[in-house]
Amino acid sequence: MYKKKLYESPSMRGKAIKAIINTLHEKNKREEHHSHRVSALCKNMGEALGLPEREIEELKSVGLFHDIGKIAVDENVLNKPSKLTDDEWKEIKRHPEIGYRLLNTVNDMSDVANYVLHHHERWDGKGYPKGFKGDEIPFVSRIVTIVDAYDAMTSERSYRSALSETFVIEELQKNAGVQFDPELVNVFIDKVLDKSTVYK
Repeated sequence: MYKKKLYESPSMRGKAIKAIINTLHEKNKREEHHSHRVSALCKNMGEALGLPEREIEELKSVGLFHDIGKIAVDENVLNKPSKLTDDEWKEIKRHPEIGYRLLNTVNDMSDVANYVLHHHERWDGKGYPKGFKGDEIPFVSRIVTIVDAYDAMTSERSYRSALSETFVIEELQKNAGVQFDPELVNVFIDKVLDKSTVYK
C-alpha cells in the first residue's frame, strides 16, 4: 500500500504541473526553449558544484518551472517588442509569486515553489518579490538567477537580438556581488562555460 501511494502521488503531481507548463509553452515557444535551456544549465551547474543526484534533479525541475507563473501574464505583454510600461512591468514581476502559489498547491513541491519564488532576488537586496539579500536568498534560487540571466542575454528576445557570449560573461562578472552571488558566478563561468583562461 505504501509503495502504491509513493508511485501515485508523484504521477498525479507530475500531471497537474505538466498540464500547466504545457499550456504556457503552447502559448509561447520562446518560453519553452528558454525553460529547457535553463534546466539543462542548472543540471550542469549542479554537477560542477558536486551536488548529490537528488539535488541536481531538483535543480533541473526548478530550472524548468522557474517561469511557470508567466501562465497568468498577458501574452501581448510577454511578447511585446517595445519597452514595457510601468503597469506591464508590474504584471511581469508577479510571475514568481504566481509560480510559487501554483507549485505550492502540489504535494512535495514546496521546496521547488520556494526556489521559484526567489529566482529574481538580487545579491544586493534590490530584487523582488521579497528584497532578500546575500545568503538570505535560497542557494538554489541564486543558481537559477545566474543561469536565467545568462540564457536571457544570450537568446534572441522580442525586443532585441541575442548578445555575444563575451559581452554576457563580462556582464555576469560586473554584476557579481551586486545582482549575483559572486562565488557562484565564478563557478558558472569557470566550470559550466569553461571560460576561465579566456576572460579572467
